[in-house]
Amino acid sequence: MDATITTAKAGALQPIDQAKPTGAVADPIFVGALWASGIFVLILLGLIIAQLFEGGLPALRHFGIDFLWTATWNPVTENYGALVMIYGTVLSAVIAVIFALPLSFGIAFFLTEIAPEALRRPIGVAVQLLAAVPSIIYGMWGFFVVVPLIAAYVQPPLIDWLGPIPVLGVLFSGPPLGSGMLTAGLILAVMIIPFITAMFVETLESVPPMLKESAYGVGATTYEVYKNVSIPYGKTAMVGAVMLGLGRALGETMAVTFVIGNATRLSASLFAPGATIASTIANEFPEAAIGSLKLTSLLQLGFILFVISFIVLALSRALVRSRLD
Repeated sequence: MDATITTAKAGALQPIDQAKPTGAVADPIFVGALWASGIFVLILLGLIIAQLFEGGLPALRHFGIDFLWTATWNPVTENYGALVMIYGTVLSAVIAVIFALPLSFGIAFFLTEIAPEALRRPIGVAVQLLAAVPSIIYGMWGFFVVVPLIAAYVQPPLIDWLGPIPVLGVLFSGPPLGSGMLTAGLILAVMIIPFITAMFVETLESVPPMLKESAYGVGATTYEVYKNVSIPYGKTAMVGAVMLGLGRALGETMAVTFVIGNATRLSASLFAPGATIASTIANEFPEAAIGSLKLTSLLQLGFILFVISFIVLALSRALVRSRLD
């Protein structure tokens, strides 16, 4: 009886044993392909960094470290500095996050807790479709629609109400041109809302139903459950979503170029025209001669933008890791 069982088991295992040689050949090839893919990404990233650094090195040698905090950008005298573009890049991205964060919270809360089942999918798809709109379309829409509306209905009352206030009024001073830092931040906010909202929705839907039902069982309202259960549970992923949106806003080019005004001068007013690193490269690069100081300065700006994006990514990982710990 035991011999029969042993023979049957051996027969059942025979097809698996015969398949081992094929796996022994395929597995190393598959693992090698994965290693090659990962190494290719590192090599590609390293080549991009090296190209930007090498291309911008002559400008750094010519202007020194002062290139980072010089506010002058004058192609006529060939005097270039990155301060105006760094300031515009960071400020417009921060404005975008300030506007996008509460809207993303509200949309995610509505889709996960309030909206009826018949509306959740259409609204969710509509929000995701915003991410598929090309950035140049956002720029054209901003230039022809948003800029005139802000110049006519937003900036004048803000200048009248907030302009006379000491210190705060500096942010809302100047003529109502429509284009400027505030407008660029608003357009960027619309562009990053789909990315942040999608991650917020996924995070809120992953909250265990037992936690929410327990909160409802002790008399908590929908808002209290959202504030005290859902958000604390998914705060780590939400921090990552916000940083992802910030990184997306930092590198945006065409939409910002249409509405920011493209003035390479420093101003504390949110209504004043400005420039970002990406918009300056888009505007100035076609006119830069090969080997010129202007071209090397633009390449140095690209390297600075990469460093800023890397800092944001590193900061987001540090924040997420500290919350996980």
